[in-house]
Amino acid sequence: MSNMRPRRSVLYMPAANERALDKAKSIPADALIFDLEDAVSPDAKPDARRNAVAAARSGEYGNKEITIRCNGLETQWGADDLTAAAMAGVSAVVIPKINSVREVEAVSSALATAGAPGSMKIWAMIETPTAIFDVRAIAAHPRVQTLVMGTNDLAKELRATQVRGRAPLMHHLATALLAAREAGKIILDGVFNDIKDSDAFRDECLQGAQMGFDGKTLIHPSQVEIANDVWAPTADEVDYAQRVIAAFEEATAEGRGVITVDGRMIENLHVDNARRVLAVQQAIESLS
Repeated sequence: MSNMRPRRSVLYMPAANERALDKAKSIPADALIFDLEDAVSPDAKPDARRNAVAAARSGEYGNKEITIRCNGLETQWGADDLTAAAMAGVSAVVIPKINSVREVEAVSSALATAGAPGSMKIWAMIETPTAIFDVRAIAAHPRVQTLVMGTNDLAKELRATQVRGRAPLMHHLATALLAAREAGKIILDGVFNDIKDSDAFRDECLQGAQMGFDGKTLIHPSQVEIANDVWAPTADEVDYAQRVIAAFEEATAEGRGVITVDGRMIENLHVDNARRVLAVQQAIESLS
């Protein structure tokens, strides 16, 4: 937990748009994804690649975690994207439509061939039925640090209706979440498309946080504040966590086996949860 890094808000930024990349320096997102894929037209992809690498190397984004979303290896741009990203100094490469652990291994090998440092991780996008079936193996790959839910593409592949509450997708979101937790990896919730409906966006963030996601991928800067708020511990949660830990330490020192806080029985799992709340809060504070 001492190495915990907040990923409450992870904002896609179109790398073909230099003004957007410059604006991103002042946006309080925890992480940025410089996008070379969906947000970039085919004729603009080489320029977008150069922009993303230059931005990543600039050192002008403060404490934000910087990643690059490459085009898939099966495309005409994917290999060049990975080669460029390998030496760009980013934390990770985000790879769309990962279907199997074999594809993860191909990306990892391509990074190694391009000279990427061993610390560079893969964020695997889970956005197809095939990926859902192989998600445990994908999550378990040693170079995969994060699963990123691609809910728009997943809904398209399933022919599912995207409705408030996401009932048609819940089983698949939960399956990926189970895989991430089994492997001890990070998992990010998918994007919310209606940037004007802040109430529905907050509801979806709350749903994702309650399920256990570590944060949410975003498509617009206006969504950052809400995501940061939802995935941050409240003052009451921090206070309760501090009291749980204090009560546990006091009971341990006195040799007492029964611990209660606010009339509730406290077990080791509650202490672990409390420690995680405080670790998240400390990690958030370290960004400011």
